[in-house]
Amino acid sequence: MPTNPIHMPSGYATAFAIGFADPASGDLSIVESTRPLPVVTITANPAAPLTGTTVAGGIFGPFKPTTARPVVISLSGTWQGTVNVQRSVDGGVTKHALTIAGEPWGVFQNNACEVVWEEFESSAALYLEAHLTSGSLTYRLSQ
Repeated sequence: MPTNPIHMPSGYATAFAIGFADPASGDLSIVESTRPLPVVTITANPAAPLTGTTVAGGIFGPFKPTTARPVVISLSGTWQGTVNVQRSVDGGVTKHALTIAGEPWGVFQNNACEVVWEEFESSAALYLEAHLTSGSLTYRLSQ
């Protein structure tokens, strides 16, 4: 095993360690070869994107996201109106608008390209609800 000599003039070296909360006790657990940093394997294949163009609006989907991967929304075109992202866990029978801390989330009135959601429930699907007053909207949900 190689050594790491300390050279003068300091006579000391700053050391650090990476740790995590032990799932059983909640105590600090230092990462080492017998206790590696816990990780989650992400599925390599993202879901097929939901894409389209509309001039009339409507509800588009479902988009079945791969869990533990960010979902990106892209909206483009010359349009006026509102687009909101909805989530369903019952095959689209019931759709709920996205919220964060009880406030609307995933509601757009302009072109956008941003991460909008990250899903962890395998039965969930996302939908886009578009209410257009004019123009043509091109949309894409992808991972």
